Amino acid sequence: MLPPGSTIGILGGGQLGRMTAMAAARFGYKTHVFANEADAPAAQVAAAVTVAPFGDAAAVARFAAAVDVATCEFENVPAAALRRVAATRPVLPRPDILEIAQDRLREKNFLRGIGIATTEFRAVGGPDELAEAARGLGRPAVLKTVRLGYDGKGQVMLDADTGAEEAWRRMGAAHGILEAFVDFRCEISVIVARGADGALACYVPVENRHKNHILHQTIAPARITPDLANAATAIACRIVEEVRLVGVLAVEMFVTTAGAILVNELAPRPHNSGHWTIDACVTSQFEQLVRAVCGLPLGSPERHSDAVMTNLLGREVANWRAVLDEPNAKLHLYGKSAVRPGRKMGHVTRLLPRREAPTR
Repeated sequence: MLPPGSTIGILGGGQLGRMTAMAAARFGYKTHVFANEADAPAAQVAAAVTVAPFGDAAAVARFAAAVDVATCEFENVPAAALRRVAATRPVLPRPDILEIAQDRLREKNFLRGIGIATTEFRAVGGPDELAEAARGLGRPAVLKTVRLGYDGKGQVMLDADTGAEEAWRRMGAAHGILEAFVDFRCEISVIVARGADGALACYVPVENRHKNHILHQTIAPARITPDLANAATAIACRIVEEVRLVGVLAVEMFVTTAGAILVNELAPRPHNSGHWTIDACVTSQFEQLVRAVCGLPLGSPERHSDAVMTNLLGREVANWRAVLDEPNAKLHLYGKSAVRPGRKMGHVTRLLPRREAPTR
């Protein structure tokens, strides 16, 4: 158990790291952020900052020497950097768990290997393999990069008229995965925290709505039946137990029109769809991460309110002042100076009276 005054290292300087650092400060912990750009959102609220590329071995070593434990605020920190830190300090979740989530093929194969349903998929290494895979899976289908890519980046929809050469060029990577299109009723996610002692804390499943492939709104709780909610929670807990994760894990899932649940992606770190927990739950996802990596008992994930979290994308942040006139709205801005289309500049959580689970 790390005592107050210890230093938590955060690999990554984005808003997830910022909110983790703010949660850590409440317990008297210091944070040291490793960011690849100056004035990153997390760096603005940290006690110490290292600004360097993740490939700078000397900078990574200095960072590791200055912290007591390290965690990641996004899962695509290069494996070499994770391993360098892990050679001298605990990295939680473990690097091997993060490496599963970094590779979509490895992630899908892992899930299938433990009996978790996903959409059908094929590995593809070029336009010819893509054309063959599309014939097998049918169209529409979605071509994605195996590594990196988020918020729709590195993803191409193959419809009846999309040529394999064109799709491969637009995807822009050497290795791809083609996924069968899912006819889904809604997308949901479940966030689970697991402590060093093996204790679990599960947040209620939430419903996610996207705009131009970027998360726009999260509705908590998801408008699904109790049976589906229980099934989704059981899936997330099964995954966390299987990898023996210490930290938090977000599991994105599709609820199909036929009522099945398919896992889409894993994120072994705080997740955009869990931002509502800051204002609507006894313990936020960020506090749970701090508790888990520091060896503290987990807090209650119980919600005291329902909520709708809305991301402020790009120029939508200009409306921040109007949000403050809403008595049940909670505004969170990330300190980003450059406004770009689709960039997550902040979010608003609107609190609602807690309701019973729906039955549809």
